[in-house]
Amino acid sequence: MFLAFKLSDLITIPFGYMLEWMYNLTNSYGLALILFAILVQVVMTPITAKSKKSMMKMSRLQPRLQDIQKRYADDQVKQSQAMQALYKEEGVSMTGGCLWGFVPMLILIPLYAVVRQPITYMLHETVEVSQQIIATMSKAAPELFTGNAFYHEMIAAQHIPEFLEELKAAGIALNESTMAGINFSFLGIDMGIVPQFNIFAWSAFSWANIGAFLIPVLSAASQVLTMYISTKMNNSVVTNEKGVQDEETANNSQMAQTNKTMMYMMPLMSLWIGFTVPTALSLYWLVGGVVRTAQDVMLTKKYRTIYDAEDAIRLQKAMEQDRIEAEKERIRAERRAANPDGITTNTSKKKLQKEQQAKEAAAKAAAAKEYAAKKGEVVDDDDVIDVMSGIVERPYCKGRAYDPNRYNGNVEE
Repeated sequence: MFLAFKLSDLITIPFGYMLEWMYNLTNSYGLALILFAILVQVVMTPITAKSKKSMMKMSRLQPRLQDIQKRYADDQVKQSQAMQALYKEEGVSMTGGCLWGFVPMLILIPLYAVVRQPITYMLHETVEVSQQIIATMSKAAPELFTGNAFYHEMIAAQHIPEFLEELKAAGIALNESTMAGINFSFLGIDMGIVPQFNIFAWSAFSWANIGAFLIPVLSAASQVLTMYISTKMNNSVVTNEKGVQDEETANNSQMAQTNKTMMYMMPLMSLWIGFTVPTALSLYWLVGGVVRTAQDVMLTKKYRTIYDAEDAIRLQKAMEQDRIEAEKERIRAERRAANPDGITTNTSKKKLQKEQQAKEAAAKAAAAKEYAAKKGEVVDDDDVIDVMSGIVERPYCKGRAYDPNRYNGNVEE
């Protein structure tokens, strides 16, 4: 039994039983860890899919985000509002991809405890019993426990069968599975040791040390490959407002620059950590990286099929709009060719109405003149223009009280 329940036990205890079951199934700690890493990645596929989908959506928006940044370069408030509106329209969370990306890290921390404390989590002894085992064995063979105390359980777990008599003499009650210990050997490599850099020293030159050195190196290399493939595939869905792939924007976006930095920083951190923890954890990261790369390829193909269909619709709309604009330009070109001097006539509605009224008035005057002529009457043309203002088109432009003789010199002083 454990001394007290902790929140991390929700992960560590099931992981411990799972790893123990796989170890008993394969009779190999290395194979058990490989199967365990694959199973963990498969179980986390929904989380990985959410993170991938969010990242691809963010990648697709890069051309439009850059356009907003250019348009509102001098107004950060409007720029932020426009970006928020775009995120809301496209259903994208600014932190969604990052948050889902942290979930594997939250699982990795308890897993580290499972690997580091095999007596507690795989052999299911209490913390007190584990400490008693280490204390008893360190008295009998102190040279085994000169390294980091964090990994003393791993050292003790593989040497328990050699010190059964000492443990029984100390009055420590052990489970039957505990008495058999754990064999950390895998392909001649001790999964319980911490890799060292001085593998080419004569005293350390052996396959066990070389293999332990290569595993964290390969783990870091697999991360580089995973991030490179992921970045390339994310860039393949970056399209402009017309649905056409925009490689230049994809390569020059802020997200691309961040990914390039992480492509070198994360593997270097993984490499550094790999030489400070047991080889078993680096093996887990290596296998997990390979599985994540395969998942990334499959998820990208899945979501790209959806996004390609969306881009096809956007491209069709853009082509239709281009066709309409081209037709408008063709009509404008024909008009320019028919009227190269650019002379235009006033075709306003008011002007046309006046012209129509003038035509109707002229027609009536002509008809009246013709009718008078048939009757034998003589009609003077001046009589036709018999309006107060003297202007047919503007009969009242001089006012109703207009008197042309008002200022003819007859005005009394």
